This record gives sequence, structure tokens and C-alpha cells, in this order.
Amino acid sequence: MRRSERKKIDPDLGILASRTLFAFQRELFSTIANQGHSRIRPRHGAILAYLDPEGSRATDLSAQSGQHKQVIGTLVDELVELGYVERRPDPKDRRAKLIVPTELGLDQMVKADALAEQIERRHAAKVGAAEWATFKRVFQSLTT
Repeated sequence: MRRSERKKIDPDLGILASRTLFAFQRELFSTIANQGHSRIRPRHGAILAYLDPEGSRATDLSAQSGQHKQVIGTLVDELVELGYVERRPDPKDRRAKLIVPTELGLDQMVKADALAEQIERRHAAKVGAAEWATFKRVFQSLTT
């Protein structure tokens, strides 16, 4: 049996995780585009998914998303240009900057959170609430 055929029949964890992520991103970003946020892309999720409404430091976003600091810097630059975030001095440490969502950014974050909940409810309905809860618990234990 060819490797590609075997991977279709019995995909490994990496393939399953990537399929799950890409399907989630496709649905989330296509739906959010229709709700007025057509200029953001899945790569911006490394910021927007982890950003606190009060603001976050780039180093924290890097650690939470698993992206290098340079990548985070580039993504923040893009989101500043698109009007989703701004950089402000951190009141706890004037040498540091906070990445803070704008009104547009907050709107996207609220809509994305609601969509994520809808997607999860649909998956839970498909496999059953108990199975979904077990899946999430196991998946979370593998990623912490």
C-alpha cells in the first residue's frame, strides 16, 4: 500500500490536527468575511485568537500562539495597517508596548468567539455531547 493511501485510511495525529485546524479556519474566516471582516486572514489568528481586550504584550502572544517574535511583529504591523489593533505603552512597564484591539478588532473578536461556539455546538451535536466533551478534554491534555 502506498504511503498516501495509508495516510488517507489511517491519518496520523498531525494530519488530523491540521485537517481540523484548516476546516475550522476556512469556516471561521469565510463567515467572518461576510460579517464585515474580509481583509483579515487565518495567519492573523495568531494575534486575534489570543489578544486580551485590554491588550497583550507581543512576547505573550508569541508564547501563546507558538509563533516567533518576528512573525508576531509582522502580523501586528499588518493588523495595525488594517485598523484592528494599535500599539500603546504598557502602563505597568513604560519600556514595553501593549497590542490593543481597536473597535474594529473588538468587533471581530466578539464575532469570531460566537462563530467558534457555533462550530463547536455543531460538532457536539454531530458526535454527541459526551463524546465532544471527551474529545476536547483529551485534545487539551495533549496540547498543554
